[in-house]
Amino acid sequence: MRKSLIATLATLGIFTAPLAAASAIEIQVNNTMSEGGSESAAVERFAEYLEEQAPGRFDVRPFLAGSLGGENAVLELLNLGQTQISITGGNWRQQYAPEYDAITVPFVFSTWDEVDAYMESPSGQRLIEIAEEKGGLKYFGTQHRGPRHMTANKAIHSPEDLDGFRLRLPSLPVWLEVWGEIGAQVVNVPAPEIYLAMQTGQVDGHENSLSSPYTRRLWEVQDHIIMTSHVMFPWNWVASKRWWEGLDEEDQALITEAIHVARQHGTERERELDEFYLEELQKEGMTVIEPDVEPFRQAALPAIERILSEMADGVMEDALGSDD
Repeated sequence: MRKSLIATLATLGIFTAPLAAASAIEIQVNNTMSEGGSESAAVERFAEYLEEQAPGRFDVRPFLAGSLGGENAVLELLNLGQTQISITGGNWRQQYAPEYDAITVPFVFSTWDEVDAYMESPSGQRLIEIAEEKGGLKYFGTQHRGPRHMTANKAIHSPEDLDGFRLRLPSLPVWLEVWGEIGAQVVNVPAPEIYLAMQTGQVDGHENSLSSPYTRRLWEVQDHIIMTSHVMFPWNWVASKRWWEGLDEEDQALITEAIHVARQHGTERERELDEFYLEELQKEGMTVIEPDVEPFRQAALPAIERILSEMADGVMEDALGSDD
């Protein structure tokens, strides 16, 4: 599972477990995705940068495809100081500070600048503080992922086109509420059954990043891609606070630099992959629709405001801005 990436790192003299000097600082970097995506590219760049700046000082060990467990299991290991770093999704927000997690709500943020601005807002900073207090996490920032869009068996241009439309969604209550508000008939289907559900007409479409229709060959059972960008769901680089506080300041500074370089590299690689997926899906015959997203957002707004109003004071203002 990790052999190819480990071989690459070994070639660079980075992954040297049996031969590493006794003083080398071991850094396990965890992620739930398999090798070959923007996540493993970021891990590799992280290791490269540390080796460039301080040869032999660090022993970076990638743990991909959830090899130390799922996100929640790794969060617990970080809290205990039993692993060092994770490129983690949104579970940490829901686990430690759900009252500040506006990022999970569809149609709240439409650009990565807005997501990053929210993390810099008082609500975002409080989220980070609570995660450090409750989960023992040291937060370093986001790595951008492909936005989530829709696929459909017909053209979707407006919320009215979703009337009676059976949309497959994961069982996230917030997502079900928002899409139901817009007018879709939400259906929960396990991820491995998405293709069959579309093939048999159980559902009319689904939502996900562009890697989903590409890797699942959904062009065989879907005709359209609707570029809604309704969820901007980032990866987040976090470290074990217990481990972090045991490092000296020089090593902390260098690791922080390496994470920044890796985040930027992973973000750029994700952008390249998203462009590739879109081109390939079009080659396979899927029609790309770029609708005016604002009517969808306005249709969802009653649900969005209900959800945000139940969160902590200030979240709605920081998430939606003064214009809303």
